[in-house]
Amino acid sequence: MSRYTGVTDRELREMLEEIGVGSLDELFAEIPEALRLRRDIDLPPGRSEQEVFEELSALAARNRHCDEEITFLGAGMYDHYVPAVIDTLLQRSEFLTPYTPYQPEVSQGGLQVMFEFQTAISELTGLPVSNASVYDGPSAVAAAGYLAKLETRRSRLVVSRGLHPHSRAALRTHAAGYGMEVVEVPLGAEGATDAAAIEAAVDDDTAAVFLQQPNFLGTVEELGELIEAGKRTGALAVCAADPLPLGILKPPGELGADICVGEGQTLGNRLDFGGPSFGFFAAAERFLRKLPGRIAGETRDVDGRRGFVLTLQTREQHIRREKATHNICTAQALNALAGVVYLSWLGRRGLVELAELMLRRTHYAREALGLEAINPGPVVREFAVHVPDLDALFDRARRAGINPGYRLARDYAEYEDGLLVAITERRTRADIDRLAAVAGSIREAVTA
Repeated sequence: MSRYTGVTDRELREMLEEIGVGSLDELFAEIPEALRLRRDIDLPPGRSEQEVFEELSALAARNRHCDEEITFLGAGMYDHYVPAVIDTLLQRSEFLTPYTPYQPEVSQGGLQVMFEFQTAISELTGLPVSNASVYDGPSAVAAAGYLAKLETRRSRLVVSRGLHPHSRAALRTHAAGYGMEVVEVPLGAEGATDAAAIEAAVDDDTAAVFLQQPNFLGTVEELGELIEAGKRTGALAVCAADPLPLGILKPPGELGADICVGEGQTLGNRLDFGGPSFGFFAAAERFLRKLPGRIAGETRDVDGRRGFVLTLQTREQHIRREKATHNICTAQALNALAGVVYLSWLGRRGLVELAELMLRRTHYAREALGLEAINPGPVVREFAVHVPDLDALFDRARRAGINPGYRLARDYAEYEDGLLVAITERRTRADIDRLAAVAGSIREAVTA
């Protein structure tokens, strides 16, 4: 971490003289006048440390966390139980403090964690190659768009509206930077992506088609059919997947996806008021040298002992900037470690059992609420419903200590009365029944 140290007027003059510049204005002469601020920064008067501490404490006290209410809020970040073993291992100094393992001979533990993480992600996604994590789910989606550009040399990206809104926004932002057009395909009447609409949207200039499983509304998509429709012109198929439902859903790689990315927060990372978390990125083997970030590999030393190394590093610090595929650094390695510890703690059977539990409780909750479903087909983890008086539902639920979910109108104007309800193993049937009681009172009030 860099430390800011102020300079004296004398030190400033000495530095300017050393580089042969007469003044700060001369130093910044290349910056256009329109970009310069010719006034003092508009800041309030300074405060004492005690005053700042008290104000920040008051602001922090306004937050509510998931142990203070029954929360059905999801929309990409979820309230899962995090076992104690994760903190126990993450707080070991060997994992908590190291930087990038440039010296493999002293970084075997960190490199093995990366290798095991990659192995777990490959098994989950059904794709043979995985990197050692990226920043988060949306940035992984954006990186997949850039890989598609490099691979196909095409200029269009077709995106299902079922892809997370933040991922769509990140993709649009990155695509503008490398000159690509993003074409959005709306969801069908029952909250699922329509294969015919995907097929109609792709053309010979489409680099990739982006899908999500389950989609943002919790709908289990007909992924194989959608991938087949999207690849008819040679476009790549990119699937953003929730890792936990993959315990019972067929892996995207087995259904024809070329790339599978996703948000890793659900794997042993707490909500922490929105972050940090990590993203994962897996792909077919032919994309090995185009993957963002780092890939750890297994090898043998001169004595035949098993060891680990950084096999590929495509970030700009390691290779020529114009050849780099991403700027991912070390930031998310600790979060990815939490992910692989969590998966090891669950085990293969535990992953299936957790996914089955979420499936059962999601369908139970949708029936218990008794509200009109936006996506009446198969769902897991989340479902969306029409609420006749959404404001009243939120008001009554909050007074009952319940966060009922996510207002879909924030991202989907077509679902003005829509509520997205998320289920994890922490939401018991008793919790669901309490929300159902509130929903029932809203139904009665509307029909009275």
